[in-house]
Amino acid sequence: MIWTVWWVWLSAALVLAILEVLAPGFILIGFAVGAAVVGIFLVIGGPLSALLMVSLPATLLLFAVSSLVAWYVLRRVVGVRKSQVKSWDDKDVND
Repeated sequence: MIWTVWWVWLSAALVLAILEVLAPGFILIGFAVGAAVVGIFLVIGGPLSALLMVSLPATLLLFAVSSLVAWYVLRRVVGVRKSQVKSWDDKDVND
């Protein structure tokens, strides 16, 4: 079962991170971090890793939740600020 192999998840994270560089915005970075989290859990081992190796739904749930949390945190940290105004040549965009 391919979802139980740790290097597959880390390779997918690397590919998604490379594609994020080519894509504008924060489109794939959350998925890259989510895949890296699953890969790290599979490398480390432990009770959660045992559950991930048995159950595809548990693996996908961890991937989805970690991707969503990573996207939300990154969006809050480096995303667009509400107080920023984009301007060109000392003029407001909305003028």
